[in-house]
Amino acid sequence: MAEHVSEREAEVLAALGARMSNAQIAHRLHISVRTVESHVSSLLRKYRVPDRWALAELAGSGARDPGRVAGLPASATTFVGRDAERAALLAALEEARLVTLLGPGGVGKTRLAAAVAGDAAALFPSGGAFVDLVPVRAGFATRAVATALGVTEGSHQPLEEAVAARLGSGHWLLVLDNCEHLIDEAAALAGRLLAACPGTRVLVTSRERLGVPGERCVPVAPLALGSDAERLFRDRALAADPRFVAEPEVVAELCARLDGMPLTIELAAARAASLGATGLLAALEDALRLLSGGRGGQERHRSLDAVLSWSHDLLADEERALFRRLGVFAGAFDMEAAAAVGGDRAGVADLLGRLVDKSLVVHVRGRVSRWRLLETVRAFALARLSDAGEQDGTRARRLRWAAAAASAAEDRLGDPGWRDDFDAMAADLRAALASPAPPDDAGAGEVTYRLASALAHLTFARRNLLESFAHYRTAAALARDPGSAARELRAGAGCAHVSTTSNQHVFDLLLEAAERARRAGDERGRAVDLARAVETACRFPEAFETRVPRERLHDLFAEASAAGHGGDREVAARVAVARAWLAGPGEAVPDAGLAAAAVAAARAAGDPVLTSSALCAAGTAALRAGRLREANRITRERLRLLASMDRDDPYCAPEVCNTYGRACIYAIMAGDLRGGMEAARAGMEDDLLRDTHITAGRLVQPLALTGRFREAIGHGERMWDRWERAGRPAPRWMLASVCATALACGMSGDREPAALWRARAARVAGGPAAPVAFVDARLALHDGRFDDAEPLVREAFAAGTPLDPYLAYARAAGAELAVAAGLPRAAELLAEAGPLGEENRWAAACLDRARARAEGDADGLARAAKSWDALGARAERDVTRRLLAQP
Repeated sequence: MAEHVSEREAEVLAALGARMSNAQIAHRLHISVRTVESHVSSLLRKYRVPDRWALAELAGSGARDPGRVAGLPASATTFVGRDAERAALLAALEEARLVTLLGPGGVGKTRLAAAVAGDAAALFPSGGAFVDLVPVRAGFATRAVATALGVTEGSHQPLEEAVAARLGSGHWLLVLDNCEHLIDEAAALAGRLLAACPGTRVLVTSRERLGVPGERCVPVAPLALGSDAERLFRDRALAADPRFVAEPEVVAELCARLDGMPLTIELAAARAASLGATGLLAALEDALRLLSGGRGGQERHRSLDAVLSWSHDLLADEERALFRRLGVFAGAFDMEAAAAVGGDRAGVADLLGRLVDKSLVVHVRGRVSRWRLLETVRAFALARLSDAGEQDGTRARRLRWAAAAASAAEDRLGDPGWRDDFDAMAADLRAALASPAPPDDAGAGEVTYRLASALAHLTFARRNLLESFAHYRTAAALARDPGSAARELRAGAGCAHVSTTSNQHVFDLLLEAAERARRAGDERGRAVDLARAVETACRFPEAFETRVPRERLHDLFAEASAAGHGGDREVAARVAVARAWLAGPGEAVPDAGLAAAAVAAARAAGDPVLTSSALCAAGTAALRAGRLREANRITRERLRLLASMDRDDPYCAPEVCNTYGRACIYAIMAGDLRGGMEAARAGMEDDLLRDTHITAGRLVQPLALTGRFREAIGHGERMWDRWERAGRPAPRWMLASVCATALACGMSGDREPAALWRARAARVAGGPAAPVAFVDARLALHDGRFDDAEPLVREAFAAGTPLDPYLAYARAAGAELAVAAGLPRAAELLAEAGPLGEENRWAAACLDRARARAEGDADGLARAAKSWDALGARAERDVTRRLLAQP
């Protein structure tokens, strides 16, 4: 049985969901940091997740107790019968990884699946999610699962990978309810998740099987006559009229006429108060008689259609009008939405209550009251809407509601609860945007544009990044004037930078924005767009499939310079940044002097995003000149600017993501281990990057270098596991993190894991590499393996380039190995590696220790121990102290 979470732990969990640090949590809750750490450790154990980011994601999904199934529908009515089916389904979930409940609409698949998911929660300590696919359009099934799990996209991490990463460890239950309209998509998703996530089980409800290998299909029959069917009828009739009485044989005949179908029984029982049992029976006989054909294979559909038609005919005119208009909503709707299609708010509130009493509308209770139509009932309502000829008018009203609701949600970004409210209406916002505009509605185009623009912003803030990118393109296409189109394209460029793998999209969007700005007579905007396009091509050339010719970039820059207005500080700064990158001595190498001028111009403009991009040029120039500490210092300034950037604005996104990545790399190159650790952790906690294989890999390195070996190994394993789960070969950028994991295993004495990671490093490297040479030399020194020291030292001094982050580490470790092994060239190698210590603090401490060992200098070892301590490299400090203690 899953363990309970205390109230204090729940408060800590909620704070983790808000991405608060331990110190911030301690301050808010008036407890010590040590107490916070204790609560976090307890939560990690109870939820069986690897780190605080996973806890934060659980908090975002609404998790409270371990084993909780998020999104499990609550019902105001009791669940009646099906004891044997519940037990059989529980047994099936223990034996099969995919179980599908098959049956027609109205047979009770959803209620049964919800009951079984609740029963099975204790079997899945990691938790689970109940995903209602009824309102989900084609192409959005994975999005619906991600939302239920509290998972969002990270920079350059496809949503499906993020979902697989969440479900990839532990034991999870995923319920996919009502799959029939997305059968192929649901089948593909279930198949991929089952293959990638061995601890996950999937429970499906559908009118047809998925066809996935290993699927266990369980037919759901109507309620048994003579027992459960009659119990359900009496339960619902008494809810409608506490004084309800009826002869058993009359109730039995009613249930037989209704074919034991739970939905028809509930609809009929809702009329018990007004008609009584005998009146219900007579009305049903009349309704069934109206349907042609005999009672055969479709009798269940006949009884359902008959009861729905009969229930509808008994409604008052205003009730019928609201009922059919509510059919346009695919998901749950609030009072504002109902009033938008149905009339004035007060009247709609009364009518909704009446429809709920008659079981045609379901009241969904929560922080905000919402209502919904069951899938089968909604299909009936839509048919009545078509019969009444009100489709276009109702959809036009829905479109206006959607645009207004999306705009209102934009105004609430950052407020508590905005994400839940957006998630509740997102399916209908998407449906409204996708529906064709009524042909006779002259203002529909402008309304659709406003909806697309707001939805693009909201989905970006919700971290539905690829969806946001698509909406920005749609908004640009719908914009009625070129100035508005240019604004959408600029935002789309920022979104594309973090959502796609190619900056070609970014470049093209900025050029398109520049052209729209020209049409709008906005020369200032055009200058900024052109300058940003040039900067993008020069700064990120590796993210282009085909390099942009330099001649074209020079032409674009000339246009930007000519278009800008004198005295405009932003234009001047943007042009200055582009000039610095374009005038550099090589690809992705800015001109140092022009970069400094760009920083000054950007500071004058006062835009933190612009300042960060100028500082990136200055930092890159310093790095290329070998001034590693200066590059690190500049990047630390960029990190401080992040606090003033709006995470909900795509304009800021490229700088946010780039800053974290550069900060980690530059800190490692300068031997600033604490800085690297802080940057890596901050990046993992920023939901634009999230805890992905990329961010986990960045953290592995400072963890290993500071001696936090177990934590480093854990993050290394998660990094590798998540990348393998994505089904792609490990890229070259993972090499340093793979090597760091091998170092952590070796320094911990875990020989077999160290050998495994070393073999992985060889595959990723494909040849000599500084990180590999560093690890080999450092582990040989650690293990006292001096017989093969000479080739290892030779490799340490041969591998790498001046810009390799691990060049200094490899040569410093190689020099110390040469000293410890008594190699003849040890002093010469120490001298050769010496200059690297001027820019890398780790290398400086290592070389100081090596010199002290060579000279037998106890004071030198003591100084080296202090240097290691200042770096936070506790393992290296302890090694040095042990050397001091030796006679």
